[in-house]
Amino acid sequence: MGIDRIVSFLPSATELLYEFGVEDKLFGVTHECKYPVTATLKPQVISSVINSDELTSNEINTVTCTLLRDGKNIFELNKKNLLNADPDLIISQETCEVCAAYTTQVKTALDILPRSPELYSMDPHNLKEIIHSVTKLGKILQQEKKALAITNSLQKRIKNIQNSKNKKPLRVLAIEWIEPFFTAGHWIPEMIELAGGINLISKTGEHSRRMDIAEVINSNPDIIILMPCGFDTTRTISEYNSILKNNRAWNSLNAVKNNQVFAVDANSFFSKPSIRTIEGLEILAKIIQPGKFDDLSVSINSFSNIS
Repeated sequence: MGIDRIVSFLPSATELLYEFGVEDKLFGVTHECKYPVTATLKPQVISSVINSDELTSNEINTVTCTLLRDGKNIFELNKKNLLNADPDLIISQETCEVCAAYTTQVKTALDILPRSPELYSMDPHNLKEIIHSVTKLGKILQQEKKALAITNSLQKRIKNIQNSKNKKPLRVLAIEWIEPFFTAGHWIPEMIELAGGINLISKTGEHSRRMDIAEVINSNPDIIILMPCGFDTTRTISEYNSILKNNRAWNSLNAVKNNQVFAVDANSFFSKPSIRTIEGLEILAKIIQPGKFDDLSVSINSFSNIS
């Protein structure tokens, strides 16, 4: 039996469905499904109870922690749109309950739908697993040939970066949240290593965690890359200017003194287990090895030197 009606609880899955060319089968998305832009025209089955556009980083963190502590949902399910979607397949995730709809929304969806759809949970923690998710979804959609073409292209781009060895690797600290500081976990440490850097503090596959300025200072990075979860480059620069730019302890860091602090478009290329993380790898290569990858083309406004 084929898959004709799909609901995506995960922005990276939505991106992949468009890459497969099956967007006509997509009948429900989330408020975060903004790429490609036509995905915003699809009915929303998931929305957030937090308006991050109107809150500071610290306020977002406080509200999120309070909701989780009190056992309340961060995301809301639009039951009407879900019922109208009547999915054969729901794609969800188990990587992070803060970043996308989680098991609670899936269970609620199954309770209200008149028929039980197939479930596929994308739960990658490194690049290999991200690429494997392409293969797995291709099999579910009976699009194995297209999946192979996508994965071959991604592997080629990874090898292009990986095969360029950095003779003098620089110490790189990626920061996933600015106030309070959080490490960048999951696939980010691997991406930094592949791009020729020495990743600091976090490890591949680990969840992001809170850290303080003392840990940042003790790590003594050569390069700092700010990638607040869900923020683009412009929002990150704004956060930097309001929170860190005039911070005395921050300005004592060698990376800051040497103008080696960068903001990236985390929402597009780093926060999600998406095939666009491969462009994130290319962005990191341009930051860490600018001499070797100066001619490598990446998206406009995907990163900026801000120190």
